[in-house]
Amino acid sequence: HWSLSIAYAKGEGVEADQTKKIYHLEEAAIAGHPQSRHNLGYYEMRSERYDRGVKHWIIAVNLGYDEAMQMLKECYKAGVVSKEEFAAALRA
Repeated sequence: HWSLSIAYAKGEGVEADQTKKIYHLEEAAIAGHPQSRHNLGYYEMRSERYDRGVKHWIIAVNLGYDEAMQMLKECYKAGVVSKEEFAAALRA
């Protein structure tokens, strides 16, 4: 699903389609793909669904994806992530 999300995002071999991109990101994330989870977090943040974005990044951190920790750190500095959420991510 990860590869399909990239294909739909870039329109490589298929017509670019944001809905299908997100669907395949979600499927890959459910299957445990950490970068998909991270990208969903970014998508949710851009859509101003901060709580959902933070949850995706915490899960990505738990899966070992270091870039998600960097995003959580920036959100903590900006006041978007609570001290408790940041501490929980650090314990992962």
